[in-house]
Amino acid sequence: MVLSDDSDSDVKETPGVNRALVKHLYRYIWSTSARGQVYLSALSIAVFLLELVPLELQRRIVNGAVAERGLKYILTLCLIYVGVAVLHGALKFAMSVYRGSVTEGANRRLRLRIDPTGNAQRDDSCTAKGVKVSIVVSEVEAVGGFVGSSFCDPLLNAGILVSVFGYMMVVQPWMALVAILIFLPQFLFIPFLQNAINLRTKRRIKKLRAMSVDIVNDQAAHEATRAKRTFRQRIRDVYRLNMQIYVRKYGMNFLMNLLYTLGVIGILGVGGWLLLQGRTEVGTIVAFISGLSRMNGPWGELVNYFRDLTNAGLKFRMIESALDGRPLDVAAEAAETAAATGY
Repeated sequence: MVLSDDSDSDVKETPGVNRALVKHLYRYIWSTSARGQVYLSALSIAVFLLELVPLELQRRIVNGAVAERGLKYILTLCLIYVGVAVLHGALKFAMSVYRGSVTEGANRRLRLRIDPTGNAQRDDSCTAKGVKVSIVVSEVEAVGGFVGSSFCDPLLNAGILVSVFGYMMVVQPWMALVAILIFLPQFLFIPFLQNAINLRTKRRIKKLRAMSVDIVNDQAAHEATRAKRTFRQRIRDVYRLNMQIYVRKYGMNFLMNLLYTLGVIGILGVGGWLLLQGRTEVGTIVAFISGLSRMNGPWGELVNYFRDLTNAGLKFRMIESALDGRPLDVAAEAAETAAATGY
């Protein structure tokens, strides 16, 4: 097994996602967990449809209080709100537990494919053992975690975004326009920052695998000092790459949160102006602020989903290569992925 440890050139490559790699990953997911994916998708649809009910209830409760509709009317809506909240929470709980079951099932299947004894004639034993350590300890978790969320997470989060925005358009198009404006700039900086994170994550995988090989590799006495220096250098490289990832990841979160706050201010400003013109109600402004909050979370989850898709696709291919005993040059894998046509 060949584990190359080249320079930082792979970090400077053209970003992208290998579509063939992603298709192969999804074929594996469907072949091993089709029934679970169907159940999770059904739960996701039920959850995102229920997201609309609290918005309308908030609007009616506030407008009912302002219009003095009576205590009985408000209490009835509040009791309905409680029932919807309990049902919504129960469905999310069931979906999370079942998703965890699908995830752990995928982790178990991948780990069971590993032969702990290896094949001395096919692979260098120390290298093979080091790669297996890396697979069992860390790489399987990333792939298994993605298997559990591969269908239900994008369905749930995209469903929430579309349904909540559709509700906003029906109730008050001008304030819905404010919601659109806060998401548009994110289409510019999110892909740029996310691609930078993806490329550094690929290099981090190389370093961690090489470190696993170093740990199980018995070095001769005259090589021990050089091996120790190499191992320490790889630790420093992993630290540096992690810090670069943190800066870009949390910088992206900062920009997204800033735009969300500007969106809330925009809804208050536009909503206040429409209220003075008699063209909207107080309850509508409250519902829109709540709706914007409900859209912000799923949008961030979708961004994370596509980051996880890239990582899981690469790691799944690396795991398969290792388990099948094929020579694996991680730098070549990263270059091939980065040079492919991106989404």
